[in-house]
Amino acid sequence: MTKQVVGRRRELELVRAALASGAHILLEGPPGTGKSTLLRQVAASRHTEFVLVEGSAELTPARLIGSFDPALVLEQGYRPENFSDGPLVRAMREGGLLYVEELNRVPEETINVLLTVMSEGEINVPRLGRVAADDSFRLVAAMNPYDSVGTSRLSMALYDRTCRISVGYQEAEQERQIVRLSAEQAKPALVAEAVALTRATREHPDLRSGASVRGAIDYARLVPELADIRAVPADDWQAGLDAALTTLSGRVRRHESCRRSADQVIEEIFRSVRSARGGGDTSPGE
Repeated sequence: MTKQVVGRRRELELVRAALASGAHILLEGPPGTGKSTLLRQVAASRHTEFVLVEGSAELTPARLIGSFDPALVLEQGYRPENFSDGPLVRAMREGGLLYVEELNRVPEETINVLLTVMSEGEINVPRLGRVAADDSFRLVAAMNPYDSVGTSRLSMALYDRTCRISVGYQEAEQERQIVRLSAEQAKPALVAEAVALTRATREHPDLRSGASVRGAIDYARLVPELADIRAVPADDWQAGLDAALTTLSGRVRRHESCRRSADQVIEEIFRSVRSARGGGDTSPGE
């Protein structure tokens, strides 16, 4: 299993140990750091269902818990068989692993439902009654602590009921391995450049947050296709720049004080990386 989760041995061990001890988990880390992949592998090793829920302001308690079918209720009344389980109830009944992404975007009343389940191991649903969680049921919530737009601060009550595991970016060589696995046709030089570009976005002073390894994967996949369409060499300067702008500019977030556009910052990073890797600056017209 560790071979399928690149560079996450420590986190993998912590997650497995926490779940085996009966704890619920809060994963904190930026997007694209392999949290979902890690948890899918853990769920597979536990032979339990993996139930994914995307957190947002629209995740109401009813959507999380489930609801009665209105047409069947009118015809037959509030029978248990007329209730459609939501992801929470399904995971509770089947002893699955419920994974809630971006928990800090979820409404407070929905988080309160999760707190009740974590504390009591059960939930009371109006007109349905008590739903008890199977002993193997676990909740894993994830959040990006660096994203402040559209998010809310989590209460100490939630932290008190979970084990917190921090998940950061992998090392450069591990990210290159991930890109090689996901962009099998990319040559080593292109893989190295893709990773260097994304890692540079995380350190640029004008950027509040940079791109994840997903940006490197897309860059390594897009460059050969673009070069083929334009009938130019794979290391063509303009093809590389256009690919960088396309795959990275939407993934970065600028500081409020930054006066330049995301495209301008990405172009600067591209020039710097190409120069450092011996590609020089041979942009058209210069």
